[in-house]
Amino acid sequence: MGSLIEELKAREVAARAEADGLRARIEELSEELALAEERVSRLVITQEEVMRVMEGPPAAGAAGQDGGPGGTPGRPSPIGAVRVPPWREGTGASVLPQAYQDLVEVAADAGRPLRAGEFAAATGQGTDKAKVEGLRSKLRLLAARGWLAGVPGGLFTLPDHAGETLKPGQ
Repeated sequence: MGSLIEELKAREVAARAEADGLRARIEELSEELALAEERVSRLVITQEEVMRVMEGPPAAGAAGQDGGPGGTPGRPSPIGAVRVPPWREGTGASVLPQAYQDLVEVAADAGRPLRAGEFAAATGQGTDKAKVEGLRSKLRLLAARGWLAGVPGGLFTLPDHAGETLKPGQ
């Protein structure tokens, strides 16, 4: 009977050690989770700020009052960012940069919702994952600005702006 008690005590010690090890791992993982959540939060804030800056009017003194880049309305962004204006009634796709005009034209020609890979193929871009994901971000931007509509399932199509049909190049 003594050896059975000794065995149970040894197993108890081993179980406690395992529990302590798991608690330590939980603490480490909790710290890693907190860091990851902080990174996500910072990225969301950064994305919101970039979108706010891209949508807003250029700052009056961004590059100086002397008419330099950033101070003149209508000039391209000094950092090379592409400007996609929000859709407005009566505005044609010709106000978009050419790459974005092409996407709106593909959507108009298709007459049905398309996946990002289908847009890539239709515009002659590669259909590898990196190209398709880059194109998907353009499609999302167009959808966020009202030029396209996102459809459940990762599809994009022309929106119905109260019956007004968007015509490419107008």
